[in-house]
Amino acid sequence: MCLILLSFRAHRYFPLVVAANRDEHHDRPAAPAGFWADHPEIYAGRDLEKGGTWMGLNTNGRFAAITNFREGTPGAAAPRSRGELVSRFLISDAPATEYFGKAAANRAEYNPFSMIAGDLDALNFYSNRGNGVVEVTPGCHGLSNHLLDTPWPKVTAGMAAVGATRELDDPDAISATLFALLADQQWAEDTQLPATGIPTQRERELSPPFISGEHYGTRSSTLLLVHTSGDVFVHEKRYGPNAMLQGEDARAFRLERTARAVTS
Repeated sequence: MCLILLSFRAHRYFPLVVAANRDEHHDRPAAPAGFWADHPEIYAGRDLEKGGTWMGLNTNGRFAAITNFREGTPGAAAPRSRGELVSRFLISDAPATEYFGKAAANRAEYNPFSMIAGDLDALNFYSNRGNGVVEVTPGCHGLSNHLLDTPWPKVTAGMAAVGATRELDDPDAISATLFALLADQQWAEDTQLPATGIPTQRERELSPPFISGEHYGTRSSTLLLVHTSGDVFVHEKRYGPNAMLQGEDARAFRLERTARAVTS
């Protein structure tokens, strides 16, 4: 997962709106988003290589999503999969602050990551390249392969797009706005590129919200809307090499809880 955009407790009807692109090698097998057979309370895609996930929601309203933290010279591979951090949070009932405290104690066991986790009332952020657990405040936020709200071009553009949806009440209109942003393949200007230690040409290729490539690129675009009633709307588009659409699903289901109304 390389771009996560969210509106948290900022829309009067949808306390959680998430638009996300997952970027990965095209030969890494994954299952589409759905309810898991072994944990039917989890709705998420699944990494079929390691068994974890990059983003998911459970029927009690617990949400989590993770990205890799990009470093120019990666170290030796860590022993545990980052995707298990998301799936284990969705299975557990521990508050995000407690869960992240345990993750921090074992931070060296995972390659660099940044993660958002919580529920419809409270979200938190943690990175094993950051400075502890951070509260995700009500409003619009963005996460790519760095820390929360780091102003990379696709993050700032995405946060603006999410912010614009706060005035929209129609889920279809929200979807259209955010899917348009997620589909953007325009490279950022060189003056706006981050300096993460990789070659400049690779920074260019990774700079747009949607990455098109033969071997590596955006594998899925997902929109998640959670209504105050507890109704959930999920729309996922899946892609193969060079941005070829391979599948698309839209699903609605209801949580086992409602969400606190957003007050202005």
